[in-house]
Amino acid sequence: MKNSFLTIAALLLALSTSAAQGKPVSTHSSSEQIEANYTRAIERRTADILKALVLSDTNRAARVHDTLLAQWRALRAWHDANDAKLKQAARAGDTKAIAQVRASLKSLHHDFLSKLSADLTPAQVETVKDKMTYGTVEVTYRAYCEIVPGLAAGDKAEILKLLKRAREEAMDCGSAKEKAVVFKRYKGRINNYLNAHGFNVAQAYKEWGERQKLKAAAGGAHTPAK
Repeated sequence: MKNSFLTIAALLLALSTSAAQGKPVSTHSSSEQIEANYTRAIERRTADILKALVLSDTNRAARVHDTLLAQWRALRAWHDANDAKLKQAARAGDTKAIAQVRASLKSLHHDFLSKLSADLTPAQVETVKDKMTYGTVEVTYRAYCEIVPGLAAGDKAEILKLLKRAREEAMDCGSAKEKAVVFKRYKGRINNYLNAHGFNVAQAYKEWGERQKLKAAAGGAHTPAK
């Protein structure tokens, strides 16, 4: 009986020791898996951009590939190191601290565009920017042109200018949600501009919505991308 008790105790001790030793291994494996998943994700994003660029020069394509991968990783590292600082500075209303933190992000942004420009035409760089921000500039611009009637060439130019400013900021964000927040803020600026230049954006949206209801009733609804 005593021997049996000792055997069970020894087994329990061995199991508990194994579990304790196994925990770091599990955590390590989990970290490796997270990194592997991240690498696959940024490789997919990069492949999607390269497909849109259609680069026939394999050496140039390889350089752009490496530039994009390096930027994804650099942005992740920057946000990991600085997002908490930005939130703290924002809570304190310390605009100077916010500007100092963001200065390094601007540098990262400009270095990235400089490397892209060494291998791509201006139009191709625009393609990269659009792909990094899910084509939101074009989609939103078309929506404004459809929803707000009577836009002059100057109004359309201002809308596009503000959307492209949003894109410059959004392409450095750490997540799709953050990018959407940036575009939402700039859409507010666009609405303010339009309202100040004789348009009623809220009324335009209301009337557009009524038109969609009529189309839906007639069996031909069309909803522009938002």
